[in-house]
Amino acid sequence: MKVLVTGATGFVGREVVRQLAAAGHAVLALVRKGSEDKLPPSLPIEIRHGDVTEAARLADALDGCDAVIHLVGIIREFPGRRITYQRLHVEANGNLLAAAKQQGVQRLVQMSANGTGPEAKTGYHRTKWQAEQAVRDSDLDWTIFRPSLIFGRGGEFVEMLAGMIRSLPLVPVIGDGRYRMQPVAVEQVAESLVKSLQMPQTISQTYLLGGGGDYSYNEILDLTGATIGVQPVRKIHQPVLLMKPVVQLMQNASCFPITSDQLTMLLAGNVCDPSVWAETFGIVPLSYAEGIGACFSEQHA
Repeated sequence: MKVLVTGATGFVGREVVRQLAAAGHAVLALVRKGSEDKLPPSLPIEIRHGDVTEAARLADALDGCDAVIHLVGIIREFPGRRITYQRLHVEANGNLLAAAKQQGVQRLVQMSANGTGPEAKTGYHRTKWQAEQAVRDSDLDWTIFRPSLIFGRGGEFVEMLAGMIRSLPLVPVIGDGRYRMQPVAVEQVAESLVKSLQMPQTISQTYLLGGGGDYSYNEILDLTGATIGVQPVRKIHQPVLLMKPVVQLMQNASCFPITSDQLTMLLAGNVCDPSVWAETFGIVPLSYAEGIGACFSEQHA
């Protein structure tokens, strides 16, 4: 198949294009000019310049494609730079659906997020839900994936934790750190997205993706620390009631590490039942404890 990937230069996108090429698909990457060097250099990838926020150019990017894998999304807004959930999740999604219809591209694989739903409490999850609903209301043959927190070598989450653990004498933890997470391996997320293209039974289905175990945030810090040779990980717990107003005041500063939306999602946890996904795609979900070592294997080789 000839498959266009949006968000191809991102953490998940790079793994998706790698697996698409390995599976024998013709890979096209929607890339903004100047970002080409972020793609794996050894892969046979056709570059199509464009931007999902620019509706006029998307139809040309989809010319001749059989399918599209839509990965574009943001975890944090910067309104001053026009980086907002509404623009990147809702409007860009609408642009892509219109372009697919114009070019007769029928197959769409959409990456959403665990926790998305009609009663979502954050702008992130609400706009992801709006995008999902637009996909469901389209005439396309769609499949939606809702992964939990995604981890792997080069991923922002793992790099952030390792950086804090290495550099800080005390790692800050908001609240008691008992909120639970179920990180899912980037390789297994990409595997299911790629496989779904040729699995008709996945059309009009939504899948929850989670790892083989869930852990408290404290446990994830400890597992990460043990992997990079820092034991014990010394933590300092910050009361939630004190941190909420601080976050609200500081969240518009790009140097501040967390926003109110992100704090809400963190405290709510991020777990799911991935059994239907695992059974459908023949995947044995890798746990964070099993997979974290591979994220640093090159450094320890």
